[in-house]
Amino acid sequence: MNVDVSLGTRSYRIVVASGALATVGPRLRELSVGARAALVSDGAVARLYGKTVMASLESAGFTVATIEVPEGEGAKTLAIAQHCWNELLAAGLDRTSTVLALGGGAVGDVAGFAAATYMRGINFVQLPTTVLAQVDASIGGKTAIDHPLAKNLIGAFHQPRLVLVDPAVARTLPEREFRSGLAEIAKHGIVLEAEYFAELERDVEPLLARELGVLERIIGGSCRLKASVVERDEREAELRHVLNYGHTIGHALEAVTGYARFAHGEAVSLGIVAEARLARRLGVAGDETVARQERLLEALGLPVRAAAIDVEPVVGAIARDKKSKDGRVPFVLAPKIGAFRLVYDVPAADVRAVIASLGS
Repeated sequence: MNVDVSLGTRSYRIVVASGALATVGPRLRELSVGARAALVSDGAVARLYGKTVMASLESAGFTVATIEVPEGEGAKTLAIAQHCWNELLAAGLDRTSTVLALGGGAVGDVAGFAAATYMRGINFVQLPTTVLAQVDASIGGKTAIDHPLAKNLIGAFHQPRLVLVDPAVARTLPEREFRSGLAEIAKHGIVLEAEYFAELERDVEPLLARELGVLERIIGGSCRLKASVVERDEREAELRHVLNYGHTIGHALEAVTGYARFAHGEAVSLGIVAEARLARRLGVAGDETVARQERLLEALGLPVRAAAIDVEPVVGAIARDKKSKDGRVPFVLAPKIGAFRLVYDVPAADVRAVIASLGS
């Protein structure tokens, strides 16, 4: 499946196909970029897929430097970004060169941030190897590193030139990491397309069994939905806030637990549960809309409750949400499956109540 993201001069293609990683060299050559490139990855991912990608790039005539970064959120620091800049300079990359991110969302974030800021921006290609990155982080041009007080606070919009999604890679992921990515897939169905959500409800078993045909269809569908939002709101003016569903509370949960207790998708799942309950408290959504979300998340093996959450620090972290406007934090709420509403000025008491409800 090919999904074209139409953004004028910043347009690019998302290729969803088994074996896509082995085609990166010829596909990049078609973009008429310079001959120098840098492949950014963590050690574990590089050992699994680095040789395949390097062979494809080198056979297409590229000279490739490799840059290793830490696994997970530990990669998203200013020190690691500076390490990437240093390595790009040492390898002689110029404004025609390309940075390629091979790995999960954290690798894509820091590599993309380095590409966005090096020489005021050079070519960038996403090679996502987790479900989370394939359906969400690799699409849309959001790059960032973390700040001690908030996730993704320091960043830039920098669209990739190409995104290559290989669904077969998802079959090698650890179970927790695989299920974590399913939270973003569920999110897309909840707020963007009722038919897709129903497809997820129907295909839970083959999806969890990682049947390749189902993976390609579901991952491709999620890429299509995210691309449609990015096309209409590239820089998150308002519509793209829909993609923040479950993240306002989810990101806060991650921040207050030092990004250590929950995988990202687990935090998003809890955020979806809390924000669905918030919609019900505010009279925006009914019981069945809330129940369907919780049933799907639970069926996908994602958490719908969490003990021992200290409410006040979470509320404090929400107040620092980077999507706030003049101190007003927007909440994306789902009045029904396949629809969304952006709500400001949500009473703090209601936010506290739904966060507390996660422990029950």
